[in-house]
Amino acid sequence: MSTIDDALVWLNDPYNWTGPGGVLELGAEHLRMTAAAVGIAAVLALPLGVWLGHTGRGAGVTILVANSTRAVPTFGIILILATTGLFGNGAAIIAAAVFAFPVILANTFTGVHGVDRDVRDAARGMGMSGLRIVGLVELPLAVPLIAAGLRTTIVQVVATIPLAAVAGGGGLGQIINFGIGNQRYGQVLAGGLIIAALALVIDLLLGLVQRAVTPSYLDAPRGGRRRRRTPQPGPARPVPAGEPGRP
Repeated sequence: MSTIDDALVWLNDPYNWTGPGGVLELGAEHLRMTAAAVGIAAVLALPLGVWLGHTGRGAGVTILVANSTRAVPTFGIILILATTGLFGNGAAIIAAAVFAFPVILANTFTGVHGVDRDVRDAARGMGMSGLRIVGLVELPLAVPLIAAGLRTTIVQVVATIPLAAVAGGGGLGQIINFGIGNQRYGQVLAGGLIIAALALVIDLLLGLVQRAVTPSYLDAPRGGRRRRRTPQPGPARPVPAGEPGRP
């Protein structure tokens, strides 16, 4: 049989889904690892991004340093951690958190910093403190970009966490790792399809959440401002004889 046929056979075996170490068990572990990595990155990046966006202090240097972490492959970070004795899920979570940090930081900074200065000035003119301006003005206006950053980050981490299996960790990467080790390439393909499908489903769900948390007055699905609908003139009404304008 071909690799595709082997993958279909593997996917249609119920034991591979519900048995010990099956897709459901490994998938749950995969999602827990993703949540841990994104949670660590968000706890660090969100407050820093809000502060930098609000004050503008040292923003360029911080964003540059954060983006420089993208030049280091996630697998390389896992290997570096392995040299310190950290293996398995812990190494993968830390590596994925390092990978996720700059995306969340950049989007948060851009969203808060991009708030119209006139809006800030108006809030100060109303007597708002800096903290209230952040909470009541800047953050609500920055929600679309922050949500987009989190959505992108989560999907990328879902696709990156399978590297944990290389360092002795769990998650859906074990399916691929086991298939490679035993030359079962149909299983390798099946594992890749499952991870891709999981990433697509999560992206779809997060898209719905992003749309729900975005205020309606900021919702511009085509990337521009909402265009006001201009009333169109209706058909001309016949003017009876004898009225002005009637010959």
